[in-house]
Amino acid sequence: MVSVHVGRPQPVRWVRSGRTSIEKATVSGPVSVGPLGLEGDEVSNRRHHGGPDKALYAFAREDLDRWAGTFGADVPDGTFGENLTTRGVDVNGAEIGERWRIGADVVVEVTMFRTPCRTFQVWLGRQGYDNRAWARRFAEDGRPGAYLRVVSPGLLRAGDAVEVVHRPGTGVTVSSWFGEVMRTPRG
Repeated sequence: MVSVHVGRPQPVRWVRSGRTSIEKATVSGPVSVGPLGLEGDEVSNRRHHGGPDKALYAFAREDLDRWAGTFGADVPDGTFGENLTTRGVDVNGAEIGERWRIGADVVVEVTMFRTPCRTFQVWLGRQGYDNRAWARRFAEDGRPGAYLRVVSPGLLRAGDAVEVVHRPGTGVTVSSWFGEVMRTPRG
């Protein structure tokens, strides 16, 4: 794992609720992770974020690098609001129900994908990135990152190994499910 990030609600005028936790700070040492996520990380919009099935959000450094090429600018770890920036882990090819061991004792389970929202779009624009038609572009890219449930709590830190310890064999991956949902007509 490349880096670990936490955020607290910040008052802003550009979100309907008036606050967001999308801005994440990098944690330099070990951090405790429990059923609702990382110590020091707090969700602002509990209707759409957080809870046991969305305790952590993982996004691949490789995908941040691809977006950097699209944006024509560096995309630092944590920019997409992720708690865990990984490298060498196929986050989007992970099967729903897949389990990862992080470090010595933390075990997480892949539960679902992230959907792009207005807060994410506005945040990127405020960081200087081209956020035009963001939801469409993010959906077309098909690499949304994964939400994780904490199966075994403990401590984790940047540099910890991430190992797949269980793959259910269903073939339903983060990207395949995301693609199906994003192609489904709404309303």
